Amino acid sequence: MGHSQETKKSVTVKYINEPIKADAVLNEPAWSQVEPATNFWNYFPTDSLQAKSHSEIKFLFDDDNLYVGIKVKSIGNNFITPSLRRDFRAGGSDNITLLFDTFNDGTNAFLFGSNPHGVQREMLLSGGGNELRGFNGAWDAKWVSENKIHDDYYVLEWIIPLSSFKYREGETKWRFNSYQFDTQLNEQNTWAQIPQNQFIFNLAYMGDMVFEKPLGKSKSPISIIPYVNYLTGKDYESDETNSDFKFGGDVKMTLGNSMNLDITVNPDFSQVEVDQQVTNLTRFEISLPERRQFFIENSDLFGDFGNSRDANPFFSRRIGIAENLDGDNIENDIIAGVRLSGKLNNNLRLGVLNVQTVEDTDNEIPTSNNTVLTAQYKMFSRSNLSVMFINKQATKDYDFLANEDRYNRVFGLDYRMASEDNTWVGKYFFHKSISPGVSDKDMSAGASTEYFSRNWNFRLSGVYVGDNFRSDLGFIRRTDIVKISPKIERTFWPSLGKVQKHSLSFTPFILWKPDLNFEMSDYTLLTQYQANLKNTAEVNAEMFNRFTHLYEPFDPTGSDDGPALPVGDYHYTNFGFNFRSDQRKAFSYNIGPSFGQFYNGHKYSFRAQATLRLQPYFTTTIVVNYDNIQLPDPYPDAQLWLIGPKIDITFNKNLFWATFIQYSSQRDNFSINTRLQWRFAPLSDLFIVYNDNYFTDNIFAPRVRSFNVKLTYWLNI
Repeated sequence: MGHSQETKKSVTVKYINEPIKADAVLNEPAWSQVEPATNFWNYFPTDSLQAKSHSEIKFLFDDDNLYVGIKVKSIGNNFITPSLRRDFRAGGSDNITLLFDTFNDGTNAFLFGSNPHGVQREMLLSGGGNELRGFNGAWDAKWVSENKIHDDYYVLEWIIPLSSFKYREGETKWRFNSYQFDTQLNEQNTWAQIPQNQFIFNLAYMGDMVFEKPLGKSKSPISIIPYVNYLTGKDYESDETNSDFKFGGDVKMTLGNSMNLDITVNPDFSQVEVDQQVTNLTRFEISLPERRQFFIENSDLFGDFGNSRDANPFFSRRIGIAENLDGDNIENDIIAGVRLSGKLNNNLRLGVLNVQTVEDTDNEIPTSNNTVLTAQYKMFSRSNLSVMFINKQATKDYDFLANEDRYNRVFGLDYRMASEDNTWVGKYFFHKSISPGVSDKDMSAGASTEYFSRNWNFRLSGVYVGDNFRSDLGFIRRTDIVKISPKIERTFWPSLGKVQKHSLSFTPFILWKPDLNFEMSDYTLLTQYQANLKNTAEVNAEMFNRFTHLYEPFDPTGSDDGPALPVGDYHYTNFGFNFRSDQRKAFSYNIGPSFGQFYNGHKYSFRAQATLRLQPYFTTTIVVNYDNIQLPDPYPDAQLWLIGPKIDITFNKNLFWATFIQYSSQRDNFSINTRLQWRFAPLSDLFIVYNDNYFTDNIFAPRVRSFNVKLTYWLNI
């Protein structure tokens, strides 16, 4: 069972009137008058002992700011700081992170962290901290972090405006926890004790920070974020040279203390950082993460409905993207958008999103209005009930627009369960879509119940997606399915040796087609062994037993060299192995060979990633994916390569240069994206970006080339 602390921890936040200077000295008299949050617990390599070195965290506040003074103790000052870039990953480096559950709901939290060099990271955490995908690192806030490194400890001093948080006026208590990574002692520690069968950021296990006087109304600034962007480039396929100058911006403000209002006009959603390419050997579309700031804060209110893999009714990357006449995805400009989201009170959250896109008659793309309305009500200790309405509708009549494409609407009801100690979690939903001319088979539903204990993990899970269920703003891999995906996992915790924990699990994924008398269409039987070593390395071994019935011809090689595999049944088994080395080392790597049957042939694959860091200024990573597909005649063979070296240079905390080179034989593309970023003011950036793409099939010839200069300024008034 997940354990809870015998006595819930608390720390006092003292109210002050005197000024505090962020200099990491902590010499103001107020700092000496407060007791720190200390006595940290081990989370790794064990969860039953106190930490060897105890961090100390002190809190002060006034009407405008929360002041945090942190002393992180260690056995030396040989700290690992891979980069000076903001929003670093915690794993494999020294750092400390604080989580603030300002509405005391155990569901959402604000996260702030720093490493010994004072580099900042801030994130939003949703879903109770039950899943890695609950992190949203694209969220930004203006705050101050200063540092000083000493022989056997480092000191951080933060000033976080209270307007960075959302909370109820008059509140006297927030739930709070902190986790700290110590690479020299090879420890991961938490202030509130957390069992190892839960994530280190789980929000079920927290203490309290008690304010000496009730919090007043936050004096939230209005943030105006204008941009200008100049892009020039050439498309060598069409022999066209293009240039474009755009300007627009966002406005962010807080209504009350807890509702966010975001307005965007003529936004520039072109990404100065390119997406990482993947090799796709499946029959289905692959989703990529949202990084656009307008959609980020409270994104769980809109995007956490349904089943993230099979029936997600809202996927924000659908907005601003459309298909041209050739079926390729192209950018569909956004005229304007408004977004209201946040807490009305401690139990009720609301979300409203409305975005209008432009028409593109040359590609038969109508102007459309995209609307999402959601409400979430807290139930019991950490559970909630949510409702949503989604509408995508063309706002003009067009000769080219088919009747069934005039609008698409989805209604939904979701219940997310989480017990007080997170031993039981679950997700249950029912959704119905409405489109012209459709009257049946337009629903999706799902249920998942999961039990976590120290030694066992059980899951019962299933989903249904009707053949006519449709969400134009969602991510629906396929329709007409009933799918079950139960799981059983046994975890072992050796007291001696190099292994910290190891586990054996079995997860079957089985799908049926309701419209074909529940004919079985697919199954995957996944048997997995995983071991975590005390030096932070990981070992993983898998066996996949698969069955696939192809309802349409399919060429898994993606080539044009031969016929596609015919309709019919395919049984195949393959094996995989993965080893990830100690991430604390200057050179670390991850290798994963796999081999076995593939449809009616064989596939041999190799995945590798190697990282070298010369801290804290230089990091280079190379990813190599190789797939050798061998099918019997007359079907084509293929050798697919995906190679992606990345070089990241951080000259200081404000000037960065990143170069990302990608070669994909499946896409017949070689690309270079090199980007210089100067953060000349808080959250204000100048980007200079060069993109170059080349054909690689038969000849190495230019494809698309562009040069981009973008300036963004964040102004608070």
